[in-house]
Amino acid sequence: MAEESSRSKDFREQGFLHLKGFVSKQMCEKMKARMKELVDVWDPVAEKPAPFTTDSKTQVEAQGKSDYFLDSADRIHFFIEKEAADEDGKLKDMKKKFSALNKVGHGLHVKDPTFREYSHSDKVLELVHELGWKDPVLPQSMYIFKQPVTGGEVTSHQDSSFLYTTPRPTCLGLWLALDAATTENGCLWARPGSHRESVRRVFVRNPEHFETGNSDATQLIFETLAGKDPAWEWEGKMPEGCDEFGKGLKDKGFIPVECEAGDLVVIHGQVDHLSLANTSNKPRETFQLHLVEGPSEGITWSPRNWLQYPAGKPFPSLLPRGKRKAEEMEASLQEA
Repeated sequence: MAEESSRSKDFREQGFLHLKGFVSKQMCEKMKARMKELVDVWDPVAEKPAPFTTDSKTQVEAQGKSDYFLDSADRIHFFIEKEAADEDGKLKDMKKKFSALNKVGHGLHVKDPTFREYSHSDKVLELVHELGWKDPVLPQSMYIFKQPVTGGEVTSHQDSSFLYTTPRPTCLGLWLALDAATTENGCLWARPGSHRESVRRVFVRNPEHFETGNSDATQLIFETLAGKDPAWEWEGKMPEGCDEFGKGLKDKGFIPVECEAGDLVVIHGQVDHLSLANTSNKPRETFQLHLVEGPSEGITWSPRNWLQYPAGKPFPSLLPRGKRKAEEMEASLQEA
């Protein structure tokens, strides 16, 4: 049996890793330049972007009534800050479309060659394998802006709530800093060891809407899975007593994860994490990947997850095509 690497051991104990200089500054600038190109040709009038927020109530109301959100799984869709939208959800000021953006997702790793280059790099695959994922597939990617001055907070959550697999959760987040991320401009805060806690709730397609046919019912809902962890006190919101500078977070067990551009934070799907608002004048852009184990490991993507690819279209595999084919053939022979 191979000796466990120090990175794997740290990840197993803490539930997250901070890997300095995972990619070059040049690659960060390449991604930022490519996103600017995508935003330049984006037409907010034609696409009717949806506001995005992580506040639980608003999340259900905003994302839960938008086909634009549900249809973004394997496409490049643009989501604006809640304050940038008018009463009809449209962008208030077309001249400020870049600064109005909250994120772009969720299929950059599918549709765009620059983001696909990084997402399917040997470096990413080697890291994921080192941490124990054997058949990694990529359901989702996101480019998060966290705009200067106006970039909103991201409330306490577990990634597995939004990307749920059975019979066990297998979500893994790869959070790449494209700018320096500090306590001043909204870096990540994570709670070490919280990956040992259960998935508290899942964000799913509402059966009343999709199965019963009630068009008035919201499309998406949160369903409770577990309710005994102390973190339920602040699930989907900010811990009580927390201010815009992070006061109170350390009392709850959170620590800041400050990064330089090119650093990667690897996040177990059950780790409790959040980020504060960016009230500074500094940018804090990131590119994030979320992967899960694939079907050859006996893992099933929940059919109720909000994110679903079109019928018959599999999630992109991180494995090279030849290796994946060989493993599929070996699995079929073993079954025979």
